[in-house]
Amino acid sequence: MVLDSSVMNVSISQIVKDLHTTIQGVQLAITAYTLVMAALMLAGAKLGDIYGRDRIFAIGLAVYGLGSLTTAISPSLGVLLFGWSFVEGLGAAMVMPAIVSLIAGTYAGKQRAAAFGIVGGIAGAAIAAGPLIGGWVTTELSWRYVFAGEVVIVAVILLMRRHLKPFPAADPRPKLDFMGVALSATGLGLVVFGVLKSSSWGLIEPRGALTINGTEITPFGFSVVPFVILAGLGFLAAFAAWEERRERSGLDVLLDRALLRIEQLKAGMSTLLMQQLILLGIFFVLPVYLQVVLGLNAFDTGKRLFPMSVTMFIAAMAGPRLAARFAPKRVVQVGLLALAAASILLVGTINVELNEADFAIALAVFGIGAGLMLSQLGNVIMSSVDPSKTNETGGLQGTAQNLGASLGTALIGAVLIASLSSNLITRLEQNPAVPAETRQQVEQLASKGIPIVSVDQAQAALTDAGVPQDQAEAIAGDYGKAQLHGLKRAIGAVAIFAHLLDKGTIDQGEFDRIKAQALA
Repeated sequence: MVLDSSVMNVSISQIVKDLHTTIQGVQLAITAYTLVMAALMLAGAKLGDIYGRDRIFAIGLAVYGLGSLTTAISPSLGVLLFGWSFVEGLGAAMVMPAIVSLIAGTYAGKQRAAAFGIVGGIAGAAIAAGPLIGGWVTTELSWRYVFAGEVVIVAVILLMRRHLKPFPAADPRPKLDFMGVALSATGLGLVVFGVLKSSSWGLIEPRGALTINGTEITPFGFSVVPFVILAGLGFLAAFAAWEERRERSGLDVLLDRALLRIEQLKAGMSTLLMQQLILLGIFFVLPVYLQVVLGLNAFDTGKRLFPMSVTMFIAAMAGPRLAARFAPKRVVQVGLLALAAASILLVGTINVELNEADFAIALAVFGIGAGLMLSQLGNVIMSSVDPSKTNETGGLQGTAQNLGASLGTALIGAVLIASLSSNLITRLEQNPAVPAETRQQVEQLASKGIPIVSVDQAQAALTDAGVPQDQAEAIAGDYGKAQLHGLKRAIGAVAIFAHLLDKGTIDQGEFDRIKAQALA
């Protein structure tokens, strides 16, 4: 499932060509996939209590496989939206909470820590290996083969399902709170949607604003994004009030709100969210640098990211043993320090020519940090709750993962665009080769957000727009320098997030208090 998203991102150009659609259309599919998962994660987790974790795991896998098959044979964007964004998203919302719940119920003590480490390591490696695998398959064969391959993998897992430990439904069997599902799904969906669109509509100031019938929607002169997020928070507040009312009436609830008062759980969830923010932020910035600035294709991009995949997996495998000796808190803190250090190293490697050795070392250090964190957080979160609450906790964990991933892409992307635009304006003001009239036109465009393209594409676009050749070359040169500046700022923001998390969230979590629970 992690590989799935990576493949879709590196295959955008080929999908656009095959389905006769646009980049915006494929981006809509990617956004909708995240939205469906985030919105339905709590409901998918509750179904595990109602029908049994192993049964929902199997049903979710079957749904996911059907979506993969539909995606593989998609003749149009509409079918892709249905198969990938909706059907696969629905299956993932059932499978992901079941996975963590099944692991927590099947294993205990050091075996459970090792199991979560393996799953975390594989997930992390898939994030890093996704561009490599997806780039190769897309280049040599077709992106459709990846999704067809998923159908085969799903079939194999379903055939092996008999080896799973059975987990019957809860007794008494709870009822699904449909109103709670509607309120939580709407609230989470709006929040994630707002965050995802902040990079294109603007977080506060409108940029490429939402347009309806030719009219830009800018409430009170602001971007529509904060209003979408506030609306989502309003629905979540209504969800909390609804759940409290049902709890007072002795009715079944979608989410036991007492879980949110467990300090260990809150610390683990907030750390997981920030970890995903950091990880996905880096995976947004690095392909931009490798493909747009350096001009590498999808396969070569994947090869450059491979050192991170290797060290991430190795660190995740070693994490449980290190936690048994030094405590989960220390392992996570070391991971965060490694992420911060690697981000600083990466800033130094961003240039017009790739420093292969330094870049590989920085990625390897980043992989170590991410692997150490991935090895611990699942076990820390699930060890903080009663076994009867693992399904609901798995739903919360999946929600935190998706929200963190959305925040990482949106916030780091916003930093990149804002830094690129402001630095370009500054450089143009100091460039005597650009006349005042031309500079004002470019500055007006830059204030709304500059698209990320190669320097050659930028120069060609300026020339096509009627800008004289010498002026187009001067502006494109400034654009290239501003682009590098923006990339460095974006990676620097990742380092800051890692440092703040190390100093803040981890200390509040008091991970030492659950060392015995997590490893005993």
